[in-house]
Amino acid sequence: MDLALLRTFVTVHRAGSFTRAAALLGLSQPAVTSQIRTLERQLGRPLFLRQARGVTPTTIGEELAHKAAPHLDALVEIAETGLDDDSSLRTLHLAGPPEFTAERALPALTELTGEDGQGFALRASFGNADETLEGLAAGHHDLAISTARPRGALLTATPLCDEEHVLVAAPRWAKQIGIAGRTGDGMSALERVPVVEVHESLPFVARYWASVFDTCPAVPGTIIVPDLRAVLACAVTGAGLAVLPRYLGAEALERGDLVRLHDPAVPPLRTYFLAVRTGTLAMPHIARAHEWLLRAAADWN
Repeated sequence: MDLALLRTFVTVHRAGSFTRAAALLGLSQPAVTSQIRTLERQLGRPLFLRQARGVTPTTIGEELAHKAAPHLDALVEIAETGLDDDSSLRTLHLAGPPEFTAERALPALTELTGEDGQGFALRASFGNADETLEGLAAGHHDLAISTARPRGALLTATPLCDEEHVLVAAPRWAKQIGIAGRTGDGMSALERVPVVEVHESLPFVARYWASVFDTCPAVPGTIIVPDLRAVLACAVTGAGLAVLPRYLGAEALERGDLVRLHDPAVPPLRTYFLAVRTGTLAMPHIARAHEWLLRAAADWN
């Protein structure tokens, strides 16, 4: 079986589309289509079901991808690094949400970089769950941190840690609305406070309201910024209330720059998953980073 055909097949399987696979491979779409048809003729079975948007693997397609992808990834690793492990550093490509990756994952992984014979070069990129998992499946990343558990057999995910969310604001807001900072009443008072969020849909505030108050927030966001670290900065200046990961607001809470407006018995949690392409943990640098992050996460919960 031609390895070039298998490489094209795995790329199509990961991309979910002949068009996206062609772009990743630097080929024309007709060339990709022709290679898949050739492989299907050799196997005597269809590998994909053509749909209006992309393709879906058949049962035999899923089985072939599960068997072939790890070995192709290993061959690519050999081609990129050479046979002499000491000649150059392997490169680990990590993707995840910007705040968590910057504040948690990268400080942990930088301990593994260097030229000690076991270290690796590190490249990081930020994105939402859909973007990071799609990039992982397409082979752009080696590890992905995501708030969504991937589906299917192509990607393998391990729970990494739980993130507690806290409702916070500057002390003046707590005094103004008559909340001592840790009581559970005052819904109407809370809804008079401006909201700082990362999107117009208020994803963090809406999730907190639904989990704790069993309702939806009644006010729109006043300040919308693209990063939770910017939300933190705005909340500290007194711009309004915010829902933040506890680890991100811990120092501001300790200093008294922020106070908790509510202290529920069961705080809202969000789970992070550490995802890899199935079979790639056979590569030492990916396995080492994966294990290191899981160990580090034991102290984050």
